[in-house]
Amino acid sequence: MNPETTLLRDRSRPNWAKPTEPRELQARIWPVNGAKPAPVVVLSHGTGGAGEDLDWLASPLNDKGFLVASVDHPGNSYNDEYLVEGFSFAWERALDISLLLDYLVAEHDIDVHRIGAAGFSFGGYTVAALLGGRIDVNILDAMFRGFIPAPEVPEFPDLIKTLRSKYSDAELTSLAESGARSMTDPRVRAGLLLAPAIGRLLAPESLQQISAPVMVRWGDDDSNTPPEDNAHLYQELIPHAHGMSLGSDVGHYVFLGDREDPTGLRPQVATETVKFFASQL
Repeated sequence: MNPETTLLRDRSRPNWAKPTEPRELQARIWPVNGAKPAPVVVLSHGTGGAGEDLDWLASPLNDKGFLVASVDHPGNSYNDEYLVEGFSFAWERALDISLLLDYLVAEHDIDVHRIGAAGFSFGGYTVAALLGGRIDVNILDAMFRGFIPAPEVPEFPDLIKTLRSKYSDAELTSLAESGARSMTDPRVRAGLLLAPAIGRLLAPESLQQISAPVMVRWGDDDSNTPPEDNAHLYQELIPHAHGMSLGSDVGHYVFLGDREDPTGLRPQVATETVKFFASQL
């Protein structure tokens, strides 16, 4: 089934591109024709990406009876204008997914007790945040103020310089404090992290307190989100996480649907994902 698109609006949060207007999110919904209420998997794309990047995962899940939905995270999607806030204010992404869930609860016949989330790269962090992972306020504040280096972002190479030109130190400290709050959404019962990002920015104790089942997949040849600083941390710290490398020569972008996949890793991961959510939700 092909996805439907809809525009979501959130008046409680800022629209960085149009400050006088509500926050707008483009959503993609893969409805189901089968038994209802339907189980749900929500998807979160990677840095600078879009919902359709994970269509290779959405389609097989939908074929197995899951309603699948994603959003383009504002300011962090190639379907939108790249904005420094969209790349810096990571915590807003989890709130985007919670808004999507609010919409699904209101407009679709879903099983609210069977909701999972999957994300790639920055989206992997987003899923962890929905399950209880929190950003360490001291690390984030130090990064915002230029005391420690930020992770490299190919899509936005002057990220911190641009951020500091727009916000004062006091504003950045206040934003860091807001971003370190819990973004947990208890409706999400299981998570898939694909090459997850910003592992070193999270408070380890928050990952240790996650009680949901989590599946982690990565490639060892990943220079964008090096596994030792990211996937390995999530796997080791989340109590009910199980993870696996997809190979020593597998890089970051194998999880993008428009990239070459000569060894068929994406279909393999999709099959594992369907089994994971079917058994855990």
